[in-house]
Amino acid sequence: MSRPSRTVQLLDTTLRDGEQTQGVSFSPAEKLHIAKALLGQLRVDRIEVASARVSEGEHEAVTAIMRWATQQGLSGRVEVLGFIDGNRSVEWVRSCGGEVINLLCKGSEKHCTGQLGKSLAQHLDDVRAAISNAHHAGLRVNLYLEDWSNGYQDSPNYLFALMEGLQGCGIEHFMLPDTLGVLTPDQVYNAVADMVEQFPGIRFDFHPHNDYGLATANALMAVKAGASTIHCTINCLGERAGNASLAEVAVNLRDRTDVTLGIDEAHLVTLSRLVENFAGKRLAENAPIVGEDVFTQTSGIHADGDRKGGLYQTRLTPERFARQRSYALGKMSGKASLQKNLERLDISLNDENFQRVLQRVVELGDSKKSITSEDLPFLIAEVLESNDYDYLRLLDCTVTSSIPLISTASYLLLVEGREQLVTGEGNGGFDAFMNGLQRLMKRRGITLPQLADYEVRIPRGGHSDALTECAITWEGEERRYKTRGIHVNQVFAAMYAAVRMVNIVLHSQHRGNPPLVIESPPLP
Repeated sequence: MSRPSRTVQLLDTTLRDGEQTQGVSFSPAEKLHIAKALLGQLRVDRIEVASARVSEGEHEAVTAIMRWATQQGLSGRVEVLGFIDGNRSVEWVRSCGGEVINLLCKGSEKHCTGQLGKSLAQHLDDVRAAISNAHHAGLRVNLYLEDWSNGYQDSPNYLFALMEGLQGCGIEHFMLPDTLGVLTPDQVYNAVADMVEQFPGIRFDFHPHNDYGLATANALMAVKAGASTIHCTINCLGERAGNASLAEVAVNLRDRTDVTLGIDEAHLVTLSRLVENFAGKRLAENAPIVGEDVFTQTSGIHADGDRKGGLYQTRLTPERFARQRSYALGKMSGKASLQKNLERLDISLNDENFQRVLQRVVELGDSKKSITSEDLPFLIAEVLESNDYDYLRLLDCTVTSSIPLISTASYLLLVEGREQLVTGEGNGGFDAFMNGLQRLMKRRGITLPQLADYEVRIPRGGHSDALTECAITWEGEERRYKTRGIHVNQVFAAMYAAVRMVNIVLHSQHRGNPPLVIESPPLP
């Protein structure tokens, strides 16, 4: 007879601990947007949204979050960090409409005596007073044992006496932080299991940091030892090396343990991109679960194995996270990689042309050029000397920009064989170009996809006159895709990337339902 599954909660502290990341500060509006997504879409169990008394902006943000959460019946799942400061943190949280305060006390003797200059008895008096004040104000109370990991190892008698002195005080969750990320998985298991055994019936949260890259592994061991909640952040945001990744912890718990989670993992990538944009911190492309490249196979052998029976696939499928598997094009590409990309684009080639295109893909990869799926139609057209995907061409362009004035772009396009002069104005040369292009396409009944991301780079060690590559990610109705342009002028490189995007849109309108068959032009 199998034992019933145990429920484990996830607390997201992106809006509190995540803001301790160097250079990250969310506006009140951004905080509200992230909080709504965390609770309403991802459905995390609890969120920690701020530290009390930090700033007026924090007060505004927490007030707005609590107002929304109350309307949605979620107010009890929003928590604020408070301090042992008499009644000041309590009053601040109540003035925002908060219902739960996470008080911060000293979980190690070194912090208590060295930082506060107090004895355990004095500190206990202060903590009990703060808890009493919070309860009198109608707040529920959780308690952080700051520096618990060092306290457990260096001064266990202090830690256990602190715990004994707080029994019966009405604390809902005791939070065990590995404040400096110093524990190994074995140490986490032993320490948490010891706490659970010595204080039965108490709910323990585990709050890992990632200084040694062990936060996810430590989170799993804490759950194995009996922790009821794990604290995480989106994209590992947090001080120094950051906190545990919510995506990594959630997926590992779901796949490797028998616990039950409440989150909707299909929204993990959406939340990751939202936080990435608001935080201004680029996510590594190979970040587990949410990175841009983590469901991309590079080796042709792997693509062949997938094509013949999913031989290189695991439970970690992209469909779980509303994503798609892709197959990289480059010098490692084989027939299967190219075929997978052609099938995705609904393009078929005869054997001779297939080999010619594959040879060109490998040649470009060997010269360190990256090729995206969206580049492939243009590469095919080039190799086969075809006019497909050449509905619109940029012939000439003049851009005028000035610091105090609006920018203008005047350019000549060849649109399906006819020259057309287009003008536009905007906030910069590229914006002016896009405004003119969107107006032109709108007259043809075509709505262009929205720009979702914009990257400009030159070769490492390059000079100011180096070729510039501009890669733009577009948000279409059904999917995201990326186009690129190359020019010595970065604005013109962006224009070429936009022209490629328009050609993809125009081609999708022209081809109809049957698959596109591209053959070599007839011989004279």
